[in-house]
Amino acid sequence: MKRFLLYILCLLLLESSCQPSEQPEQQNEEHEANALRFRWELMDTLTHASLRGLSTVSTATAWASGQYGTILRTTDGGNHWEQRSVPGIDSADFRDVEAISENVAYVLAAGSPAYIFKTTDGGATWAKQYENIAPDIFLDGMAFWDEQHGIVMGDPMDGYFTILRTEDGGQTWERVPSENLPSPQKGEAGFAASGTNIIARDNRYAWFATGGGASRVLRSSDRGVTWEASPTPMTQGAASQGIFSFTFTDSLRGVAVGGDYQSPEVATQNACYTTDGGHTWQLAENPPRGYRSGVAYLSSAKTYIAVGPGGSDYSADGIRWHPLDSVGYHSIQSRPGGKAAWVSGSDGRIARVTW
Repeated sequence: MKRFLLYILCLLLLESSCQPSEQPEQQNEEHEANALRFRWELMDTLTHASLRGLSTVSTATAWASGQYGTILRTTDGGNHWEQRSVPGIDSADFRDVEAISENVAYVLAAGSPAYIFKTTDGGATWAKQYENIAPDIFLDGMAFWDEQHGIVMGDPMDGYFTILRTEDGGQTWERVPSENLPSPQKGEAGFAASGTNIIARDNRYAWFATGGGASRVLRSSDRGVTWEASPTPMTQGAASQGIFSFTFTDSLRGVAVGGDYQSPEVATQNACYTTDGGHTWQLAENPPRGYRSGVAYLSSAKTYIAVGPGGSDYSADGIRWHPLDSVGYHSIQSRPGGKAAWVSGSDGRIARVTW
């Protein structure tokens, strides 16, 4: 009887080993079908400025910002883009815009002088909330929990990271003291590539990402008052390398992208993920096809999309990435539960992605 059972077991094992596995051609067809469900609609923005700042309010309303003091707003799904400007600030590079609503938004100018402006009337007028003329000031991005509570991340100045907090809608911005922050490592800084190297969510959590001498993620659970740092396996060591963008789907699950903008075709150590709130990070098993400067999670599509100058990629889990499109963009943004995302790039390029 034992011999008979052993014989049957061997037959079953042999049969299972002979079953055809999914072929690469089948997998490619599935990936192509998934990619085709995303539709890209290029918009006419009437500007040639490079647009790195991007913020979505709804399927109909979005804001964008960039070179030459450029600020754009649409309230009709991108059919028309209204040009907005801050008087006398036409040379600023607005690397980030954060829209609270159709009428309320903040814009951030990165380098010296660094500015933060706020509008409450759809961009018709702007109030200056912050100005810094220090020669080494450089602000990378900003994020808001709500209209009153926000945070800004900037490169190290005076030996520690520039982290600004507001609790009154930007009327005052206070810098987080050095004793509440991990010291930057040699050559470590942020990237103002898409305004998405800092995140605020769930009323109290915040993260910001770095690159250059070290690629780390710093996290806070008290609205940016105190911070802890974690290393990541992303490429690092040169000024052009590191994390350029990341996103969290909840307080635990996050995905980061980046690479080396000086070698944009290199597709190693350019994406990683966390499942414990940013305490530890693992490299993606099948990374995007090169340097990526923006990433967003499209919740209703259950898909991540990463964009960069060499094209875009998509992933269901942030671990395995697949080619999506060949057109280059700097930034991508999507509202939770929405059925559209927005992307922005060089030469005034903006597109709406639907599915």
